[in-house]
Amino acid sequence: MTSSRRNLAGLLLLAAFLCGSVSSAHALPAFARKYGLRCSACHEAWPMLNYFGQKFKDNGYQLMNDRDAPIWQNPSYWPVTFRITPFWHRESTDKVQVDTAGGGSAEQQVTNHGFDLSGLDFHTGGTLEKNLSFYVLPSSDATGAFHFETVMARLDNLFGSSWFNIKLGKFELDNLVSEKRILTLTNISGVYETYHFIPVGDNNIFGQIGDNQLGVEWMGHSSNDRSRVSAALLSSNDGQVGLPSSNAYSGFFAASQAFDVGKLGVDRIGGYAMVGEAPTYFLTTAGGPVATPFGNAGGQGNKSFSREGFVGMFYFGKVDFLVVTQHGSDNAYFGTSTASNVALPTGARNPTWNGYMVESHYVYSPQLVFIQRSEWERMSQQALPTNPSNLGNMDMYTFGYRWYPIMTSRAGFAFHNEYSWLRTNGISPLTAGDVTSSSLLLGFDFDF
Repeated sequence: MTSSRRNLAGLLLLAAFLCGSVSSAHALPAFARKYGLRCSACHEAWPMLNYFGQKFKDNGYQLMNDRDAPIWQNPSYWPVTFRITPFWHRESTDKVQVDTAGGGSAEQQVTNHGFDLSGLDFHTGGTLEKNLSFYVLPSSDATGAFHFETVMARLDNLFGSSWFNIKLGKFELDNLVSEKRILTLTNISGVYETYHFIPVGDNNIFGQIGDNQLGVEWMGHSSNDRSRVSAALLSSNDGQVGLPSSNAYSGFFAASQAFDVGKLGVDRIGGYAMVGEAPTYFLTTAGGPVATPFGNAGGQGNKSFSREGFVGMFYFGKVDFLVVTQHGSDNAYFGTSTASNVALPTGARNPTWNGYMVESHYVYSPQLVFIQRSEWERMSQQALPTNPSNLGNMDMYTFGYRWYPIMTSRAGFAFHNEYSWLRTNGISPLTAGDVTSSSLLLGFDFDF
């Protein structure tokens, strides 16, 4: 047996041993410590929420009882959770431009593998007082360089109504299928491609609905959380701190309705839309950005963009499906990366596309979940008529499982194994062929 096969066999034996020792679940850190709940009360599989967990979040991290206010908490309680993931991974791309011995260039498959770390997430949240909630998430990259992923405060149940909740700060958009609670971790599957798709040649980074944004949000829901609706006004700067480089804004709107399907659970369907404007070029000073004491300025030539789609969450006992569709459109100036103070290329038009995502989970137990996701991005109109109709189309597939040996009110631990594959049409640097990438990850995802 070769060394690589022995290693693979050892990993499979370890996985078999671990899966055979599954014990009962208890709870998760932070909120679980506060309320003494089992983790399965709020999570289908950590960190993904179930219906009760979504309701708890919508209520401002409250159960709507006396224990919500900090004055009733144990003085030693500190609502903090740290999360980080050490892992081994293998990354491979089949058409990378490399120099040849004769001084030319060629396309070649490049593969790297080894041990690594994720960044560190430092979650803290809860209530400052009854019906006054907050969430702060300083997050680092793998080198320890921190930024603020989430900083928000929310006024809950204004005028005694669950239909009036106001949030201000930097926060995740009201996506029912949450990218911030995603179960997949590879460099390919760690985001939803449908939320971040940008056509080839397009420079509009402002319509990525998977990114946390800066703004204000009104959110309302029925007392049982069956009906939900929200509207947010956002700075068009993709969540970057400092004043926006231009006075441009975007809006995000979402609505959904849940239905009781008996013993199978609670299904939900809804829709969303993001519409806005953003700059197409920037003024400069001595060749650099126009700087002020409050951030860069000088964004010019605002043009429009839109994203809209359908969301569904369907449960069939231990199997469930998350479905997201998206229709996207950018102004032709974005689509061709052209400043709006110069002429568009001949024949330029608004690029449009459609995205589709289906993610399925088989929850064998609260501590063992199998995951599969498929995503397809399809251009319906290229920005330039000379571009091939399928330029930039994407196909992504991922398979994996997470096993949780412990989930207590003090810590959570997941043994995560996953393989992802991605193909993008027509983007290889020399031959304009399809580029295929793959990612394999085995790691320990834990929080405490």
